[in-house]
Amino acid sequence: MALCCRQLAARGLIAGRDGNLSVRLGPERALVTPSGVLKSLVDPADMVEVDFSGKVRRRGSRKPTSELELHLRILRHRPDVQAVVHAHPPAATGFAVAGQTIPGNLLPELIFVVGPVALVPFGMSGTRELGDQVVPYLDGHDALLLANHGAVTMGRSLDEAWIRMESLEHSARIILAARQVGQPQPLSAEAVRALVQQREKDA
Repeated sequence: MALCCRQLAARGLIAGRDGNLSVRLGPERALVTPSGVLKSLVDPADMVEVDFSGKVRRRGSRKPTSELELHLRILRHRPDVQAVVHAHPPAATGFAVAGQTIPGNLLPELIFVVGPVALVPFGMSGTRELGDQVVPYLDGHDALLLANHGAVTMGRSLDEAWIRMESLEHSARIILAARQVGQPQPLSAEAVRALVQQREKDA
């Protein structure tokens, strides 16, 4: 987790104390990033073990991320999800600030690696409201844009959630570049169907 935090910071997907991660440890436990720590300097010993009620399970631990409720809501609702990455990738977050999702019919990698991307209405960071806003979009989505806030990706492993965040941001940058040049040309419906089927097969 510490390596993932440092890599997210190095790639400009988070800045300063932004962003947070969680990894499922068991049916009712998770490991989450600490609050108030520079992600570029975070250490494995800084991670905080919590139960699904939000209670810290290890004495002497740091305070858990302020977005703990967001992570726990996702982990409770999606038992298939083993890890969650929340970041503020600039291009993808730009779509969220503009009130737009990222088109799902332009890039094979976005369809195959990330899947459909939902735009979640604004909820105040660190509140139950944000968790409430996210839950209706969890089924069928492994990537979410949080309006005026950032992005969330989920996976069967931390590597998968991390890769989805990187791919989401890379795709957003390509689409923005394409719009600078001209009108992005969508993939055919047949190609999209084939990619979706392949993704579902590999799920």
